[in-house]
Amino acid sequence: MRQRAVAALAAAALGGCGGPSAVPAWSGYAEGEYVQVAAPVAGTLIMLAVQSGQSVASGAALFTLEAVAEAGATREAEARLEAARAQARNTDSGRRTDEVAVTQAQLNQARAQAALARSELQRQQGLRAQGFVSAARIDDAQAAVAQSAAHVAELEAALKVAQLPARPDERSAAKAQSKAAEAVLAQSQWRLQQKQQAAPTAGLIADTYFRPGEFVAAGQPVVSLLPAGAIKARFFVPEAELGKLAPGQAVSLHCDGCGAPIAARISFIATRAEYTPPVNYSNTQRTRLVFMIEARPSATDAPRLRPGLPLDVRPAAGG
Repeated sequence: MRQRAVAALAAAALGGCGGPSAVPAWSGYAEGEYVQVAAPVAGTLIMLAVQSGQSVASGAALFTLEAVAEAGATREAEARLEAARAQARNTDSGRRTDEVAVTQAQLNQARAQAALARSELQRQQGLRAQGFVSAARIDDAQAAVAQSAAHVAELEAALKVAQLPARPDERSAAKAQSKAAEAVLAQSQWRLQQKQQAAPTAGLIADTYFRPGEFVAAGQPVVSLLPAGAIKARFFVPEAELGKLAPGQAVSLHCDGCGAPIAARISFIATRAEYTPPVNYSNTQRTRLVFMIEARPSATDAPRLRPGLPLDVRPAAGG
């Protein structure tokens, strides 16, 4: 009678647990997909805005690095850009108005001198006809007319050049220098912006690796962030049972304290076998050749899991 009672209690216990002996379970654990937030530039940490265990929203400030050099480089790049743009604008226009006015005045003076030279030539020619001057005086007057005409032509050309923009090659070079200055400014602004890092997504601060005052190398994580719902089940299936599983197939996740089983779907099946990891949660699966499989729960069920939580994974009914 006593043996029958013990057997009945054991059967009831198995039935209350969902009959684990009837459905084989694969051992595994919950794995978090952390985001390691780092700055691509180096600097001293001057402000850490979060702490471990804190929930943050997307875009929330995480940390700030010292940025004195980057701020100075940005101001210098802004000044160089303004100088390059001014030079480019200068090549698109002629000389200044005052400089053009000086050339115009010189041209007016030269034209007046040319008119005077022509008048003097006519007077000398009249005197020559009356025999009062020699032929040499006529030659001198004609030379003066030619010289004044040449001077007028020279100043007319100078005035035209003063009103023209720079040569095409010079204008192209000035515009290229302006674009180069814009690129340098963009780089400086980017480096300055990278000194402040914000949460790329909402989630939980899993850990922080530096304290204010410490130097952080470029690309070295400062904050570890676990995005909301970024958790998966990782379990190990013996090679003999691998043919029963396929990506997209439904499985159920069981864990202590989780309540009802958590539905998930297989997202990855390893292509190479491995030996069961030495740290496993089942003595029956040690030293066996297995394949690592990952399954993802829905976004609503994912918060029920915690990274590192031991799991028993079973095929879902009708999955």
